[in-house]
Amino acid sequence: MKISQLLTAPNQLTLLRMLFLPFIVENLVDRNYTTALVLFVLAGLSDGLDGFLARHLHQQTLLGQYLDPIADKLLLSTMFMVLAILHKIAWKYTVLVFSRDISILFASAVLYAIAGLRDFRPSIFGKANTFAQVAAIFFVMLFQIKHDRWVWITQNTFLHATVAFTVVSALHYVFLVGQRLHATSHVSTDPSKSARGSI
Repeated sequence: MKISQLLTAPNQLTLLRMLFLPFIVENLVDRNYTTALVLFVLAGLSDGLDGFLARHLHQQTLLGQYLDPIADKLLLSTMFMVLAILHKIAWKYTVLVFSRDISILFASAVLYAIAGLRDFRPSIFGKANTFAQVAAIFFVMLFQIKHDRWVWITQNTFLHATVAFTVVSALHYVFLVGQRLHATSHVSTDPSKSARGSI
């Protein structure tokens, strides 16, 4: 990996997003929900901005492809964990989120080791799941500031959506992995395709 990849604007923003995390957690623990919510929103904006800059500045890098989802998972998983510890959300949501992410991480590592698969771009269901998690966390924190009924209903709606999309995206991931393994096995048994290195 070239150090220049680390110095690109999108990857610097991704690293900045990771640096937000301890300050968000500190403010949550201290019950400074307004500050924690503002920092969480800024972290979310940086996520959208780094993708925009990567495309428009033509600074899409291999490091960024790995670093961006790692930063997202670190932020969201930690938020679910801390909010569960503070009894702001039920543990079942946190356990579900962690179980899915750990399972996918383990499966990805195994598939890379045995089949060389490294293309694990998020599906539409994975993106929907991420959106549901972000929205759920946002409204859970907002409810600590603004105890309105519509906020409570919205937080519960997105928590339930997180459950649904977590299950659907996990099943879809299994389906995609099966397809990619099937395609890889065909390449390995077809000398002409293997010679071209196509998948």
